[in-house]
Amino acid sequence: MNERTFEILNLDHLVLRTRDLPRLRDFYLELGCSIERDRRADLGMIQLRIGASMLDIVDVHGPIGQSESKGGATDDNLDHGNLDHRNLDHYAVRIEPYDEVAILAFCEARAIPAEAPSFPLLGADGYGPAVYITDPDGNRLELKGPPNPEHGPG
Repeated sequence: MNERTFEILNLDHLVLRTRDLPRLRDFYLELGCSIERDRRADLGMIQLRIGASMLDIVDVHGPIGQSESKGGATDDNLDHGNLDHRNLDHYAVRIEPYDEVAILAFCEARAIPAEAPSFPLLGADGYGPAVYITDPDGNRLELKGPPNPEHGPG
C-alpha cells in the first residue's frame, strides 16, 4: 500500500452555501473578517479573508450555487437536520509536497474517491493545483498545492 506523501500545513479556504448572502457576509465581517473579493455580480459569491485563510460565501441561487456539483439550489440542500443535505460545499487544506500522481495513487490504494481538476484553482495563496477527495461522511476536502506564480496572486 502506498505511504502518505504529503503533510497538511493549514486550512486554505472554506466554502459555505447560503440563501441569504448579505446576512452571512455581515455576520463574518462582524467577527473580524475582511472582504477579499466581491464576485456577487458574476458568480454569486463573496470571498472573505479569515486570518491567513479564505472563506467563500456562495448564494445558492447564483451561478455557482446553481451548479449541479454544488448540490443545486433547492431548500432541501440546506436542511440542517438532514446529514444528506449540507451547507458546507468543501474545505481545503494546503499540503506539501504536492505530487498529484502520488496523491491519486494514495487515494486509489485506499478506495478514496479523488479527482484532479484540469485547471488551477484559486486559494488563499493564489492559483494552484488541487485534488478533491471525499471523506466517509460525504464531505469534500480539497488538497491544495502551492500557488503557481505564472497565474498571478488571484
